[in-house]
Amino acid sequence: MQEELIKSDDRVKKHGEVFTPKRIVDLMLDQPEITAKINDLHATFLEPSAGEGAFLTELLLRKMQVALKLSNNAKEYGVNCLIALSSLYGIELLEDNVEALVMNMNDTFRDEYRNQVSQHFNSEPDQRILKSAKVIIRANMAQGDALKRVTSDGEPIIFSEWQDLGSSKVQRTEYTFDDIIEGRGSTGSVKGATEQLDLFALNDVSDNNESVSYQKCSWANIYLEKITS
Repeated sequence: MQEELIKSDDRVKKHGEVFTPKRIVDLMLDQPEITAKINDLHATFLEPSAGEGAFLTELLLRKMQVALKLSNNAKEYGVNCLIALSSLYGIELLEDNVEALVMNMNDTFRDEYRNQVSQHFNSEPDQRILKSAKVIIRANMAQGDALKRVTSDGEPIIFSEWQDLGSSKVQRTEYTFDDIIEGRGSTGSVKGATEQLDLFALNDVSDNNESVSYQKCSWANIYLEKITS
């Protein structure tokens, strides 16, 4: 079946919207320097023009394969899948694309997680993992303008840092995208299409008074979203 690379001529003229074909996505992600980052569950990727998720869903699938190799049982696999998911961030300008992006990320995670838990560990999926995945995707996929660093409503884009504390624990902290970018060090790119960025290797970003922290919890209990009082 032929891939649809544009939705309409009007959208191309107005927004420059052209989707990346699968073969180009694979070619870019197969580059050795990118593969090395994919093999690191904690290495973060930002797609600043995410569309419907061509890059991000493929990155997710590849990282979940890495998670599988690192896991000895279904519980470890669930945690490692959430760590992999938490490393992927996207920004997309158009509302219908964002809706499709979130749906595609949710579907990709759910289907891959269920299949691997069943096939490799002969287990049932942990519903807490699936609920927590939805929270991470909602937090990491933003509608807005990556250049202006604001949402469609003109508000700052907010992203969450998911700090892996070990022992299946995580600390979630929210920052504005503007603060993240202004505090960043060097970045790399995948031929200008997908930006690989150590988002939270920042200068004193944790001292930002406007950050919001959540209670430390297990990765499986992220869905509870308990804020630190």
